[in-house]
Amino acid sequence: MVAIVTGGSRGIGKAIVQELLKINYSVIVTARNKSIDIGELEKTYQDKVFFVPCDISSEEDRKNLVSFAEKTFGKIDLLVNNAGVAPRERKDILEITPEDFDFLTDINLKGTFFVTQELTPLLIKNENSRIVNISSMSAYTASVNRGEYCISKAGISMITKLFAARLAEYGVSVIEIRPGIIETDMTSKVKEKYEKLIAEGITPINRMGKPYDVAKCVVSVAQGNFDFCTGTVIDCDGGFNVRRL
Repeated sequence: MVAIVTGGSRGIGKAIVQELLKINYSVIVTARNKSIDIGELEKTYQDKVFFVPCDISSEEDRKNLVSFAEKTFGKIDLLVNNAGVAPRERKDILEITPEDFDFLTDINLKGTFFVTQELTPLLIKNENSRIVNISSMSAYTASVNRGEYCISKAGISMITKLFAARLAEYGVSVIEIRPGIIETDMTSKVKEKYEKLIAEGITPINRMGKPYDVAKCVVSVAQGNFDFCTGTVIDCDGGFNVRRL
């Protein structure tokens, strides 16, 4: 079984790579830069881990990724769209610039759409291939100091529905996983704020999530446990999605 994990060099992506290796997947890892940890995984899991430098907002990089996957394996069984960036600077929605907006949505939204489109021919060569889109609680939660991020994650929810509808005839299921407050380098600058909110009860489960919490959801999809589901959302958020009085 072969998986591609975009943005797989750190954080949630790295945890997904590690968990997929444990269930005997070969994994093509993409990121703009290779982390030391991925280099170590290449040594530990020889012939199972393949790093391909790829900025998914770059058409040339996407084509190189597709070419590598096709030449190396001829097909893929799982695509995990995890690559994404946070705003360079959190700004009120009345202050963000077109440049701010384009930087983030070119990667998070446009990049995700087109890398999925371009890898589809390798996915439909199999029966029961799977796509997992890592979005966020921000897909439906308004943060006015990072509006472009919220818009990009809401867009990934629609990408999930669109490809679920289009690829069902080929046996490709498409699942969206929405992480909540996860302890990564992306959230490190606001960790104190999030810990305070959690202590005050914003999530029923009283802790920040860990990257492996999300990775375990991906593994369950990868093992075929959701093959009669498509367009489905899995909230991996400590219960943040639960409305309470």
